[in-house]
Amino acid sequence: MASEPPVLVLRALGLGDLLTGIPALRGLRRLHPDRPLVLAAPRALGSWFVDLGLVDDVVVTDDLSGAPPGAGLGPHDAIDLHGNGYASRGLLEAARPRSVLSFAPPPGLPDPTTHRPAWRRHEHEVLRWCRLVRSVGAECGLDDLRVPELPAARCGPGGPVVVHPGAASRSRRWPPERFAAVARTLRAWGYEVVVTGGHGERGLAAQVVRLAGLPESASTAGALDLPALAELVADASLLVCGDTGVAHLATAVGTPSVLLFGPIAPSQWGPAVDVDRHLVLWHGDGSGDPHGSEPDPALLRIDVDEVLSAVQSMTTVAVE
Repeated sequence: MASEPPVLVLRALGLGDLLTGIPALRGLRRLHPDRPLVLAAPRALGSWFVDLGLVDDVVVTDDLSGAPPGAGLGPHDAIDLHGNGYASRGLLEAARPRSVLSFAPPPGLPDPTTHRPAWRRHEHEVLRWCRLVRSVGAECGLDDLRVPELPAARCGPGGPVVVHPGAASRSRRWPPERFAAVARTLRAWGYEVVVTGGHGERGLAAQVVRLAGLPESASTAGALDLPALAELVADASLLVCGDTGVAHLATAVGTPSVLLFGPIAPSQWGPAVDVDRHLVLWHGDGSGDPHGSEPDPALLRIDVDEVLSAVQSMTTVAVE
């Protein structure tokens, strides 16, 4: 008997994007338990999801400029969890799948397909993709954000505080000297502080470590793969970071966090479960540019004292 045709899911984005798509992936798995679930995503992220058992295979897809990820799959059905543009939908359609599930284009643009769900601009990212796959009968929800395949949060009082100063764009990066001031105070309060970051953020992490007066070994930037980063976040007593991928990792494993938001509203990208474990600081209106080249004014309205006060409210360690 021939195997069932695969379901191809396009989500060729970063860590946070992929983690927010887990509920939709779980919904598709429940809907099609006997069909291979294939993820089109960057190599490291996609391979990690295969190792966790969240998907069955990965087609390496770094952006929307390469070959159609479904080209070698034969008959398949495609799901566009990437966005709401012709680029992502066209990339999937180019492989001539049996069907493509996607949102309708923005009002005023032609759409040869009827009955597509409408895109809602201010919808929470998790709910958006759940709504898309629910339109074809999948069952999923916010509780699916928890990832028991990852190590559960230990949340012990002896765990380190993880400080992550990076983000994909400058508009979402709180100034490094402010992160350093927070890290320096946390160290004075008796916490072990670990500064994390990707390969491209090694200089930023080193700057924070130097300004905070921490030992060079306090930075793990560029040294951890995704499983090791997940272990570190699970071991942490608290995470302090901006609106970036590691924040969603804290949501997935249940580690408490203090999150600094700027151009994007937390109602769109903030923690959607276990809200008592995550304290979001935000002084914006959601009108900023998430891809801007300068720190967003709303992000800069968050000062060091506010972050330290939030840390105290989220921990049980006595501060002298």
